Amino acid sequence: MNLNECQREMRTAFLGGFAGQMVSGVIWLAASGISLWGAPRYGMATLFFGSMLIFPLTQLTVRLAGRPGKVSANNGLWQLGSQTAFTVPLNFLLVGAATLYREAWFFPAAMIVVGAHYLPFMTLYGMRMFGLLAGLLVLGGAGLALYGPAVFSLGGLAYGCRPDCLCFSRQVSCSTGGKTQCIPSLNTTSHRRQRSNRPASSSRATCPNIASFHSFGK
Repeated sequence: MNLNECQREMRTAFLGGFAGQMVSGVIWLAASGISLWGAPRYGMATLFFGSMLIFPLTQLTVRLAGRPGKVSANNGLWQLGSQTAFTVPLNFLLVGAATLYREAWFFPAAMIVVGAHYLPFMTLYGMRMFGLLAGLLVLGGAGLALYGPAVFSLGGLAYGCRPDCLCFSRQVSCSTGGKTQCIPSLNTTSHRRQRSNRPASSSRATCPNIASFHSFGK
């Protein structure tokens, strides 16, 4: 499998990432509501422990939608997705530090952490939309922390109501693996000509593993 095939399989298996965003949005809205009508500490606990359920709930959602929720063993991008997922709970240590300084910064700090973790999704799914989503969350979190009102639950509400539904048709079209190309080549004609001139053995190139990403900048 080459990189494009690996990305197409990821989009097909997980609805282009839409299911995970929908599940996380519901959890954030629940945390925001609990902190508003209950206590902030309960909202914090809801978001932290609820985030641990995002992946299993995402798999359940995509399987109910008729998708496999998994990829083939030779798809090296699965490792990238697994490693990216661990950045959120680890970076929650920084969220905790920000919250100790100012309690209202909990959700904005979490928005920045989650937004930054969406950047590798551009490679994981082959969709530039995740770069836009990352920028919106990081800038939104920083803006709420520095200039927003001191309303604890506001960040959770903003994340939960982010306009994912506007991207639904785009993500589903990308996840079908049809004619839509989520990250088009700069020169499609030249790219096709180069592929036609390759030896037959080159078509068997495997999807790059994590080691290749590490060695890219060397």
